[in-house]
Amino acid sequence: MLGLVKKIFGDLNEREIKRLMKTVDQINEMEPTYKELSDEQLKAKTEEFRARIEKGETLDELLPEAFCVVREASVRSLGMRHFDVQLIGGMVLHEGKIAEMKTGEGKTLVGTLPVYLNALLGKGVHVITVNDYLAQRDSALMGTIYNFLGMTVGVNMNGLSHEDKQAAYECDITYGTNNEFGFDYLRDNMVLYKEQMVQRPLYFCTIDEVDSILVDEARTPLIISGQAAKSTELYFAADRFVRRLTAEEDYTVDIKVKSVALTDAGVAKAEKAFGVDNLFDQKHVTLNHHVTQALKANVIMRRDVDYVVQDGEVLIVDEFTGRIMQGRRYSDGLHQAIEAKEDLDVQNESMTLATITFQNYFRMYRKLAGMTGTAKTEEEEFKKIYGLDVIQIPTNRPNVRKDLADVVYKTEKGKFKAVVDEIVARHTLHQPVLVGTVSIENSELLSEMLKRKGITHKVLNAKYHEEEAEIISRAGEADSVTIATNMAGRGTDIILGDSVSEFGGLHIIGTERHESRRIDNQLRGRAGRQGDPGSSQFYLSMEDELMRRFGAENISGMMDRLGFDEESPIESRLITKAVESAQKRVEGSNFDVRKIVLQYDDVMNQQREIIYKQRREILFSDNIREIVLEMIKPVIERVVDAHCVEDIPENWELAEVAEYANNTLLEQDQLTKDDLWGKEKEEIVELIYNLVLVRYDEREEMMGSEMMREFEKVIVLRAVDSKWMDHIDAMDHLRQGIHLRAYGGTDPLREYQFEGFEMFHEMVNQIQQDVATYIMKAQVERNQERQAVVEESKISTNSSSEPAQKQPTKNEPQIGRNDPCPCGSGKKYKNCHGQ
Repeated sequence: MLGLVKKIFGDLNEREIKRLMKTVDQINEMEPTYKELSDEQLKAKTEEFRARIEKGETLDELLPEAFCVVREASVRSLGMRHFDVQLIGGMVLHEGKIAEMKTGEGKTLVGTLPVYLNALLGKGVHVITVNDYLAQRDSALMGTIYNFLGMTVGVNMNGLSHEDKQAAYECDITYGTNNEFGFDYLRDNMVLYKEQMVQRPLYFCTIDEVDSILVDEARTPLIISGQAAKSTELYFAADRFVRRLTAEEDYTVDIKVKSVALTDAGVAKAEKAFGVDNLFDQKHVTLNHHVTQALKANVIMRRDVDYVVQDGEVLIVDEFTGRIMQGRRYSDGLHQAIEAKEDLDVQNESMTLATITFQNYFRMYRKLAGMTGTAKTEEEEFKKIYGLDVIQIPTNRPNVRKDLADVVYKTEKGKFKAVVDEIVARHTLHQPVLVGTVSIENSELLSEMLKRKGITHKVLNAKYHEEEAEIISRAGEADSVTIATNMAGRGTDIILGDSVSEFGGLHIIGTERHESRRIDNQLRGRAGRQGDPGSSQFYLSMEDELMRRFGAENISGMMDRLGFDEESPIESRLITKAVESAQKRVEGSNFDVRKIVLQYDDVMNQQREIIYKQRREILFSDNIREIVLEMIKPVIERVVDAHCVEDIPENWELAEVAEYANNTLLEQDQLTKDDLWGKEKEEIVELIYNLVLVRYDEREEMMGSEMMREFEKVIVLRAVDSKWMDHIDAMDHLRQGIHLRAYGGTDPLREYQFEGFEMFHEMVNQIQQDVATYIMKAQVERNQERQAVVEESKISTNSSSEPAQKQPTKNEPQIGRNDPCPCGSGKKYKNCHGQ
C-alpha cells in the first residue's frame, strides 16, 4: 500500500528536493553576473537588500540573489564555493526545517546562507553550537564571509562581562551554546533594571547538531539556583517571639482571609526584640515576613485540621476532602514556619531562582531551524514537540562506505579481545582506525590493552574540545588509531591522509550499540565523507547493557547449545535487526519520557510567560502607578467578599473589614464600622479604594513623583520575585509527589494542571497583598535601591552569572520612626507620613 502511495504522490522528500532545485538553477544562472562584480559592489549588496526589505520586498523574494552573494563572498574570502546540495540545505533552514546532511557535507558553510539572509532584517540571528570551542571556531571562520559583506558577528560565551554580552547580542549574528543563550534568557528575567538585560526579542535561530541539543540535552532543564536570604534560625527566633504575644493587644486576626497583622504595640515589641528601629523599613522586609508567617503558623494553621505531622514531616490536609495532599508544601515560607512551630527540622528554602526546559526556550523563537547528520530517526519528536520537518539532503558525491554486519560475542572479555585483534590487523596494513566507546571506562580499558600490544594511539573523552577537535581531524591519517567516546570531537571533519584511500579509507569500530540508532549512525558517519572510501562494524557481547535488556538470554542459551566459547563470534544480519528493533523500542520509550516532562513543564511555562511578561512591563514602564492600583483593588474586593457573604447586610462583619483596611491600607482608626453601614458591597469597595487613592496621593506628594515611581518598582519587583521563587519551589514539590495520585485512580497530569493553576492564582493574590501592604505602609528611604531577593550563588550546569550592577545612591539623612515628622504636624514620623 505504501509503495502504491509513493508511486502516485511521489516521495515527499524527493518532491521537496525537486522543488528546491528550481531555485538552485535560478541561483546558478545568476552566478556569472555576480562573479563580475567588484568587491565593493558585492559588499554594497547588503545595504541594497536592506533598502528593498524596507520597501516591502520579502526574504523569500530576495533569497536567490542573497544566496548568490554569499556564495561569491565565500569564494573570495575563504576560497570555498557552496555546492548545489548546500544551497538546498540553506533553503531548508530558511524555511524553518531541519536539514539532515551527512558528515563531511559542509554543514557549517551551509548555515551562512540562511543566517545572512535572515540577518538582513536587523533583528539578530542566533547560531547555536554544542560547545564554546565550536562557537569560537565557526564564528571566526564564517565571520570572514559576514564581515566581508558588512555584517557584525559576536560570540556569546560563559564568563563574559555584562557589557560584552550586550555587545555580542547587538551584532547581526551571534554564536554561542544552547546553555548560555538559555541562561541569559532566565537572567534577563531576573534583572532589576532594564539596562541590565542583554537579549533582544528572540527571532531566528539555527542549531548545529540539532539532535544533540533538542533531543539529547532536552532531558535536563536549565536551572539557576542561589542562596536564599533567609536562615533557618530566623524561623525559630520568629516563632519564639510570636509565642509571647497577646491576641488583640499585640496582633489582630482575620480568619476569613487567613491574615494576621501586628498592632502598634506588637510592632514596638518586635522592634525591641530584634533590635531594629523600624520593622517596616525596606531593610527589614525579610524579618517582617518571618514574624508574619510565624504568627500565621501559630494562630491560624491548626494541627490535625490544616496539616498533620508524620515521620517528622508537615503534610497538608485538603480542607474539602480531608485527605493528605502528598507532595504539596505551603509556599511563601509558611511551611517552614509551621516546621519551626512543631520543633521539626526546617527544610531549606528553595534555591531555585529560575528554570526552563530547552524545549520551551527554543520554541519561543519566531523561526527555528537546525542541521545534523542524523535526524530522521527522531523525526516524530521534532515534528510533535517543535513543529520541525526533517528533510534529507542528497550527498554531493555518492556514499561508498561499507557497513559490515554486527559481530556478537558471548562475553565482554571476548569482544574486547576481538576488537584489539582487529585494530592490530588493520594497523599492520597502515589503515587508520577510529574506535567508538559508550563510556570513558571502556575507552581506558581498550587503551590499556593496546598499550600491551605496543600500538600507539590517542584517547579522547569529550572533555577538552579544542585539543580533541585537532586530534580527531587527524584520525584519517595512515597508521593512526584513535579511541573516542561517541560525542568526542563532534562537529569536526576527518580528512583522509595521503594514500589512505588505497588502504580502504578510515575504518570505524563500534564497541557497543547505543540505545539510540542516531548515535550509532553518527559514529558510522565519521567514515566515507564526500565519497571517500571507508568501512564500519559494531562488536557486541551478550553482556552489553542493551543486549541484557532485550532477550540476550535466548541468544546466549543458543550459543551455549551450539558450543560457542567466548572468543567465537556470531555474525548475523538477524541479530543486527533484533538489536535495531530493541533500539526502536528504547527510542520510543525515551521520547515518551521527554514528552511527559514537557507536558508538566508546559503548565509551568504558561505561568512563567505571564510572570515574565508582566515583569518586563514593570521594568520598561516609566510609571506603574496604575498597575499598582490594579493590584490593590482585588485585595479590597477579597476582604469585602470574605466578610460580607450573606444576603442579610445586618450580618456582615463590617468591623472586621474596617479593621483590616486600617491595619493594611489606611491610617490607624481612619475607617470605622459606621462609615460602611448601609452600603452595598460594591459601594464599600469603592469607599475604601477612594480612601486608598487619597492616601496614595498624599504619600506621593510627600515623597515627590520621581521617588514614588522608583518606590513602586522596588516594592513590586521584590514581591513578584520572592513569590515567584517560592512558587517554583512549591510546584517542584508538587511535581515530585503528584505521581502518587495515580494510586487513587486520578490522572497525575490533570491533577498537576488543576492544582498548579490554583497555586498560581494564590501566588498572584499574595503578590497583590504584599504590594498593597508595603506600598501603603512601608517607610520610604531617601536612598532607595532595588535589591535582588537572593544572591545568585551557583548554576546547575557549567555557567556563571554576572552580579547585577549597583545603581548610584544618594547618602541623605534618614528619618527615625519615632522622630518628629518633617511635615510639621507635630506627630511622630511613624504616626504621620511614615506609615
